[in-house]
Order: sequence, then structure tokens, then C-alpha cells
Amino acid sequence: MAYRKLGRNTGHRGSMLRNLATSLLKHERIQTTEARAKEVNAIAEKMITLGKQGDLAARRNALTYLLEEDVVTKLFTEIAPKYADRQGGYTRVIKVGPRRGDAAEMVLIELV
Repeated sequence: MAYRKLGRNTGHRGSMLRNLATSLLKHERIQTTEARAKEVNAIAEKMITLGKQGDLAARRNALTYLLEEDVVTKLFTEIAPKYADRQGGYTRVIKVGPRRGDAAEMVLIELV
């Protein structure tokens, strides 16, 4: 399976993606670079799918990845029920233009 290294070593990349996924589910919208958004998109989809399962094992799996317990509670009580009849495609990526300084393509990733 191919993935983006994002210019970081394994531990840093994993921590960054966990932080991004937690922030996305907490605030329901974040601004980041396009490459990071593409990576965190897959993670967020998997977390919402866990939330839709709704059982204790799924909650524990989400707790192992997400950093804040209140975000997991929000995922299972507020976010997942919204997507009960939706089969994937829970996020939207909107381009907002280049970042000033290094011209990295910035995007807004949000829950649909």
C-alpha cells in the first residue's frame, strides 16, 4: 500500500496524522496542506465507520487512535448517527489556494 511520507519519520508522521484526525473530528473542519488532507481523509473515514458500528470494541479501537476521549464520545453520539445511511464519503476537501511563504497548496477539509 502506498502512502505519503510527508517529510517526516514514522513516529512523527503517525503523531501528526493522529492530531489531524482528532482535530478534524473535534472541530469538523480544519485547514491543512493538500497532501496531509489526503492522508487524514482516509483515517477520518475509518474512524466514522467505527463510530457507525457503535459497539464497545469499535469504541475501544477509536480510543486507541484518537487522542481525546471527548472526541470519541462526540464521534459515537453526534457524528456517526448523521452518517447512518451513508456508505462512505464523509469528508469534503476544498482548495483554498497556495500558502504564503512556500506556496504549498492549502485545502479545507470538513465533514459533509
